[in-house]
Amino acid sequence: MIKRLFDIIASLIGILILSPFFLLIARLVGLGSKGGVFYVQQRVGKGGKDFPLFKFRSMKVGSDQKGLLTVGARDSRITGIGYFLRKSKADELPQLFNVLFGTMSLVGPRPEVRKYVEMYNEEQKKVLSVKPGITDYASIEYVNENEVLAKSSDPEETYIKEIMPHKLQLNLKYIKEKGFFTDLKIIFRTLGMIVS
Repeated sequence: MIKRLFDIIASLIGILILSPFFLLIARLVGLGSKGGVFYVQQRVGKGGKDFPLFKFRSMKVGSDQKGLLTVGARDSRITGIGYFLRKSKADELPQLFNVLFGTMSLVGPRPEVRKYVEMYNEEQKKVLSVKPGITDYASIEYVNENEVLAKSSDPEETYIKEIMPHKLQLNLKYIKEKGFFTDLKIIFRTLGMIVS
């Protein structure tokens, strides 16, 4: 109950304060390439239910048909403004609406696409017992995930066999430790990471 109340208040404040930046980013995305301002992707949330996750569009339209993983900071599918949005994590800002609507929390395991969730074992599926979040331990640990994948000869295999299992371990760690002060710690660590 406290977590949900905090999510509502924090997301509302965030949306109100950042609304000028939302408008500016929307304008830049629209000018930078053809297509809509927002990118909506189906992700798997609490209880294994799909929900629409909102982002500012940082890639050319139809890029997800060429693969779900982004490889390297200079993936050719990423637009000019998209590079800066991803680097600053500003492309994730519309997820404050996901938090406000109740499909996500500020802190929780990052939601995955169905393709990869289908690969979870029974222990890993426990991450679906809580609401997904905008940030978590794994988001902080793998802030440069794209660069890691860019160094791999087979990015998909590296993600499935190395990165995803470790992310899920961190997700399970969060579930064991979850609480208001744990969430605050992760939020401040995330903000510090973005600023640095």
